[in-house]
Amino acid sequence: MGDVTGLDATYARDPDFVSRRIADEVIVLPIRKNLGDLESIYTLNEVGARIWELLDGRRTLREIRDVIVGEYQVTDQEATVDLETFVEHLTAIGALAAPAR
Repeated sequence: MGDVTGLDATYARDPDFVSRRIADEVIVLPIRKNLGDLESIYTLNEVGARIWELLDGRRTLREIRDVIVGEYQVTDQEATVDLETFVEHLTAIGALAAPAR
């Protein structure tokens, strides 16, 4: 990613991952792996949880970035870098379905 075209992509949460909100965090884990594998359990902070919620396959990364900028004290540039890094990580662990354009 890292370019304007990347921000026009849409991503959706992979249905093989489930999540549960606990206080200010969201726990995400794959249901296709051994549930005893603690390395496959991911904890998202408040911002990560909000991004996870917004990754619905309908919103572009640009739209998600704009929501984050509007809800948190962060610049467009900071939000873009953090969002792209987060999406790359979620993609690497298989938590996101392939992007659509």
